[in-house]
Amino acid sequence: MRLEDYFDFLDADTIRLKGHRLGIEDVLDLYLEGYSPEQIALEFPDLNLELIHATITYYWHDQDKIETYLTRLDNIVAESIRQESQKDASAVVKRIHASQQMQPAL
Repeated sequence: MRLEDYFDFLDADTIRLKGHRLGIEDVLDLYLEGYSPEQIALEFPDLNLELIHATITYYWHDQDKIETYLTRLDNIVAESIRQESQKDASAVVKRIHASQQMQPAL
């Protein structure tokens, strides 16, 4: 079995663990925080140790490529949060303007 056989490569920004909805980033984030494979298995009881070890091995096998992938995902999440906060801020600004228009002039 090839290492890549443990994963589903859906697109450039989505690598899932085969048979799961989790991405490799879910396992690797914990691993890079210092969790052992056994601790990761406790966090994700549906994952077996073989798949967790395969994910970690995949990371070490091509660390530069995977670091780039993880950074890209972090940037996508940060951009999504930024856009969402701007949307929320816009709604708040609209409510403030609306409430100011309703107040009688002094």
